[in-house]
Amino acid sequence: MGKCSSPSIRRRIGAWLLPGCGCRFTVWAPARDAVRLRLVDSGRSVDMLKDEQGYFTAEIADLAPGALYLYDLGQDGLRPDPASRFQPEGVHGPSMVVSSAYDWDCDTWQTPPLSRWIIYELHVGAFTPEGTFDAAIKRLDHIAELGATCVEIMPVAAFSGCRNWGYDGVYPFAVQACYGGPDGLKRLVDACHARGMAAVLDVVYNHLGPEGNYLSLFGPYFTDKYHTPWGLAVNFDGPWSDGVREYFFENARQWFEEFRFDGLRLDACHAIFDQSAVPFLQELAERTANLADELGWPCVLIAESDQNKTRTILPVAEGGLGMQAQWADDFHHALHTLLTGEREGYYEDFGQISQLATAYEQPFVYSRTYSTFRQRTHGSSAAGLPGERFVVCAQNHDQVGNRMLGERLSTLISFEACKLAAAALLLSPFVPLLFMGEEFLETNPFLYFVNHEDQALNTAVREGRRKEFESFRWQGEPPDPVAAATFERSRLDWAKIEGDYNRHTAMLAFYRRLTALRASESPLMRLAPWAVRTLWSEKGRWLYLLRSAGEKEALICLNFATEERQVRPELTDGCWDLVLDSSDPTFAGPGSSLTACLTPGETLRLPPESACLFIKKRE
Repeated sequence: MGKCSSPSIRRRIGAWLLPGCGCRFTVWAPARDAVRLRLVDSGRSVDMLKDEQGYFTAEIADLAPGALYLYDLGQDGLRPDPASRFQPEGVHGPSMVVSSAYDWDCDTWQTPPLSRWIIYELHVGAFTPEGTFDAAIKRLDHIAELGATCVEIMPVAAFSGCRNWGYDGVYPFAVQACYGGPDGLKRLVDACHARGMAAVLDVVYNHLGPEGNYLSLFGPYFTDKYHTPWGLAVNFDGPWSDGVREYFFENARQWFEEFRFDGLRLDACHAIFDQSAVPFLQELAERTANLADELGWPCVLIAESDQNKTRTILPVAEGGLGMQAQWADDFHHALHTLLTGEREGYYEDFGQISQLATAYEQPFVYSRTYSTFRQRTHGSSAAGLPGERFVVCAQNHDQVGNRMLGERLSTLISFEACKLAAAALLLSPFVPLLFMGEEFLETNPFLYFVNHEDQALNTAVREGRRKEFESFRWQGEPPDPVAAATFERSRLDWAKIEGDYNRHTAMLAFYRRLTALRASESPLMRLAPWAVRTLWSEKGRWLYLLRSAGEKEALICLNFATEERQVRPELTDGCWDLVLDSSDPTFAGPGSSLTACLTPGETLRLPPESACLFIKKRE
């Protein structure tokens, strides 16, 4: 991969403390003829000098962290820094000068390979009663003991109010104040590394939120050439787009270099529109690879995309965009429809056992295949690509929170079926993602919540949510996304696993057993979907997988039927030891008659809604 030679790659936008004493302020504002820097505490104003690329710069001596400032845009008023590192008084208030220095405790961290990642996705505000980075740190031992190896944090870029999923951020560089600000986030990343877990941040480069978004006052950050479902599209390929791209390149660099994140999850890459010869995402991948060389540690980019496009993860040298991994929603949709029977909205394309079997062998079920939901042919083939290039899930913030009532699987399907879902996910040949709380059968919903200061905007959000659910034909009214009670209902209830043995603690034990097996059994560690062999019965609603590595083989049986099913797997000679049975009373199951040692030709009696795993050592 070639080195990126942009002359402005080292430009630092925002407020940067200088060696010794003082601060340099830089803002990209090509739409302005003049910008003045206003220091809030002293009321002092300073003219900023503009260069030919549209960057304004000023240096102030004797300025320390904590200083508040704004940019004076003349008739457009006093506005915060578009590259602000901290907004202590909210999105309309002044920006604060902060130090990028931090005394890292875990300074010898080594990022594990993607093939060993088990991702745990969390929302900082809803993860604990306190809703802060420091409170989340107190729960990291739970995640580590679960067996997760990576913590993915939903967006923390500064947004209006204090209740938001984070995708309404308007200051991509600033860490939300009510969560604990930039130092709080660094403490959380440091604590993840100290417990042997990678840290990934969810970032949004396809749009900005609606309130406190003053970017268009500074320059052509947006375009009406394209449209997104969430607002104006970012100008990645139009006039003056070089400065826009630099803005987001610099943002990615901040998270990797200053905060030491191991990876970034790029939200909705399909809504990053760019027809330039070298697309933004490709250049981001190139620059990130160069940065990883500079820093001496991996910098992973994970794309969220609904396009089933393998180009996203192919190397740049092969005509790809160079992302290391991408989300593969087809796996979730195939699994969800089998578990719930739902077939509305985008679920109408799914519902067959064979589709889940396909998802195990290559994650894109729709690969140049006609989609009834889209009314067109959709996707490309991912056959032959390594499993670590794909992130799959049974639940995530979107699939739960974008339901009208925010129901988790725990309230849609039976207890036994929830264990079946966990096994189907964690025994797959891909990188699994867990959504906070699923590991202990959380029943609290995860609802959509906001609390904008602009009441007209709150009204528009309410109306938008109603329209969003029309294709699903769900009954009733969606919970008010603005109400504090909606957010409170979405918090995890940790008391569920702090009492005596119950279904919640049993589910947690089941997840821990699954992650332990995934980390110790070589057939499960080998993420080679092309080597997975499947057999299924559409009528019987069962599926089994055979996976192998070196001297071992694994048989995974999944029964989606609500009745017992008899299956005779096609096995090689030898004794196959039962190492996991979801119906085992150890996991609060009803018990089963599965044999402890399975031999070829033997018939298995699979309990209703169950999963089991047999391991065979080759002779």
